[in-house]
Amino acid sequence: MEGPGIQAEQEPLLGDRTPGSRDWEIIETEEHYKSRWRSIRILYLTMFLSSVGFSIVIMSIWPYLQKIDHTADTRFLGWVIASFSIGQMVASPIFGWWSNHRPRKEPLIISLFISVAANCLYAYVHVPASHNKYYMLVARGLVGFGAGNVAVIRAYIAGATCLHERTSAMANTSAFQALGFILGPVFQTCFAILGEKGVTWETIQLQINMYTAPVLLGAFLGFLNIILIIIILREHRVDDTGRQCTSINNEEVRRDDIQIPQISIDQVAVVTTNVLFFVILFIFALFETILTPLTMDMYAWTAVQAVLYDGIILAALGVEAVLVFIGIKSLAKLIGERPLLLGGFVITWIGFFILLPWGNQFPKIQWQDLHNHTIPNTTFGETIITLWQSPRNLREGPTGCPIIQAWCLYTPMIHLSQFITSVVLIGISYPCSNVMAYTIYSKILGPKPQGLYMGWLTASGSAARILGPVYISQVYTSWGPRWAFGLVCGIVLLSITLLGVVYKRLIAFSIRNGTIQE
Repeated sequence: MEGPGIQAEQEPLLGDRTPGSRDWEIIETEEHYKSRWRSIRILYLTMFLSSVGFSIVIMSIWPYLQKIDHTADTRFLGWVIASFSIGQMVASPIFGWWSNHRPRKEPLIISLFISVAANCLYAYVHVPASHNKYYMLVARGLVGFGAGNVAVIRAYIAGATCLHERTSAMANTSAFQALGFILGPVFQTCFAILGEKGVTWETIQLQINMYTAPVLLGAFLGFLNIILIIIILREHRVDDTGRQCTSINNEEVRRDDIQIPQISIDQVAVVTTNVLFFVILFIFALFETILTPLTMDMYAWTAVQAVLYDGIILAALGVEAVLVFIGIKSLAKLIGERPLLLGGFVITWIGFFILLPWGNQFPKIQWQDLHNHTIPNTTFGETIITLWQSPRNLREGPTGCPIIQAWCLYTPMIHLSQFITSVVLIGISYPCSNVMAYTIYSKILGPKPQGLYMGWLTASGSAARILGPVYISQVYTSWGPRWAFGLVCGIVLLSITLLGVVYKRLIAFSIRNGTIQE
């Protein structure tokens, strides 16, 4: 008979074990089983919507920020995007502690209410007469604070699944989170047809345009999420003693009596996986952050064009990610999870290496603020004035690479073919690396309670989403894409080296301790 670890390997990524399996003794009624998995699936949806809340405005934050507050620059953009993760880092331990002492519905519902209110605030950041950028910063920080419920979600799923189910459930959680990050910008694209003006509801001073409609949708979905949690979610706790799985409704389970092997977890493997997970989310966060400014600088797209075209590109990337999720489990059976994780990092390195500028074609220069900045070459003064006053610029504002970014004058442009190729490769590597890191991490931890360790993983992901936008906005603004993406290549190369050094230690707890054969 196969061991439980082998059985877990054979479970489909997005499938649930059915009751009555011959190899698995179930101490659970059919009614409890269905209720337990309904609750878990509602939390899959909550995880997905939490990720969507982060990414649904990523492409439009920059042009919206420029529209409401002309004093904002790309450095401040980095802090606006990072504020989401700062809020999540602060809130995660608070909601986690709350869920340990009270019914888990409470922190989930309160966190969702905070997210709904924060999205409504974001829709009104254009109203104040000044300091609008700081209102946007607060709104995004509160959305992130509400997303601190990720810690509660992970703790619930870990406690509501027995050992045989846990790997599959954790992989599902990661898949829904990753899909939320990827598909959020796709939802944004649907509202590009509203344009920057949109429609105004004068009575309540609400502008519904391509910038505010996504967050209003997010608020509506958050409200529906609250209703589903109130109606469907039940308190379920099950043990993880191998071949037993108990489920109860609205009662606490004493875990003191559960026998857990007194064998230490491989802390080197744990720390390494946290570092690798940090790098994965760091890279994707900086990629989403720089996408709109990069395309506006390189291809002289207007704000409306950038939101629309980048949304179409990310929509295709989302479809690509779904295909990766479908095929990744079968591929893992053939070559294993560690090779897929390594392959994901290699593909990421190739994707960013392709983005390095080369050639002798340069981006169009955006000659703006002529009264406040010296024209670098007065020989072309008349041409500069003519370009700046062209019909398109007078109608839509200046486009191209801003002259205040000095590197625009000497850095070759990134060709559209380079950009598209890089997007395709990153669209393959991110979901692959994300799911494999999460799955390997769950298996390394073994049967011991995973709440604290999952908290560390959440913290590392939040830190990555803080530092990624800040890094790319600072380096890109000061030194340009050559340095920004070149340093990313170096970070990925160091990660590949680290993965190679500890490769043999990234194995399941049961395999390392001889419970089953690899």
